[in-house]
Amino acid sequence: MAKKIILKGLNEIELKQYCENINVPSFHGSQLFRWMYKNNCQNIDNMDNIPKKVRIEIKENALIKLLTIELKSKSKIDQSTKFLLKTIDNNHIETVSMIENNRHTICLSSQIGCSVDCDFCATGKMGIIRNLSAGEIIEQILVVKEHINNPITNVVFMGMGEPFLNYQNVIKSCEILCAHNGFNLSSKRVTISTSGILPKINLYIKEKHKYKIAISINATNDKLRDIIMPINKKWNIQSLMNSIKNYKFFDSRPIMFEYVLLKGLNDSKSNAIELANILKGIKCKVNLIPFNEIKGKYKRPTNNQISLFADTLNKSNPNLTVLTRWSKGEDINAACGQLATINES
Repeated sequence: MAKKIILKGLNEIELKQYCENINVPSFHGSQLFRWMYKNNCQNIDNMDNIPKKVRIEIKENALIKLLTIELKSKSKIDQSTKFLLKTIDNNHIETVSMIENNRHTICLSSQIGCSVDCDFCATGKMGIIRNLSAGEIIEQILVVKEHINNPITNVVFMGMGEPFLNYQNVIKSCEILCAHNGFNLSSKRVTISTSGILPKINLYIKEKHKYKIAISINATNDKLRDIIMPINKKWNIQSLMNSIKNYKFFDSRPIMFEYVLLKGLNDSKSNAIELANILKGIKCKVNLIPFNEIKGKYKRPTNNQISLFADTLNKSNPNLTVLTRWSKGEDINAACGQLATINES
């Protein structure tokens, strides 16, 4: 039996080429692109301006739908919903919808599991199974669109996995997200978070992508970062800072640094001063993330300690924009660092 062609995740040019390959006019590829992404249509029979012979060909020899919902969990403390999704090869990923006022943010996964193994992150405890295809990334958004009425305003690659270890598929999915006949999101509404995969950061800068980028720094010295983020042994803090200084989109897309606050480890006043000094000369935002507790040794600092850290950071480097990000969906394990499909299905 011939392997079916996966259409979900193909861009408009590729869908046109697909149509040419099955001997139909290429403009039907543009129609398929709009149906799948802009119109969120998952059933080929409902694509009424696609010729019948093309629909038959697709049903027999191609795939559009790649994910099924295993579990939908709604938070009782905020407007967050977590989706546990099953892939065709019977693996699982998680996607989170977060709503606050008029803002609807989707937290996307880019891998099944993660190989970076940050010590405080539940996903890292899974290890890595595989990368997600561009289609599997995109379909997470389509699932949310189908089940949540609020228009999607923002997309963040902060779910399961390290996006820059699945660089090509993540960038391709971003292009579909921002395509006029796709989801038509502005590039400033898309944020890619990375633990600091330096070669891919350099490639991202070289290719001049305009999506927002967020670096998880989480420590103010290499000794501590080596422990909580082993990736630091390969690409340390100074090497990250040297590359980030080449990033040229500061005015419209200031770089973001994410800093998970861990009680007694990286949350002191002196840590805040050290962080301010590390970021001198870099116009950026700092997202302080109070640790979302999972099973393990790490704890969240007190609210007073969190406020003291934020105030000290602000005063030590006035050029920084400092925000404290209180995560959504903690009661359904949907918050930052809590995503893991172990024992959920």
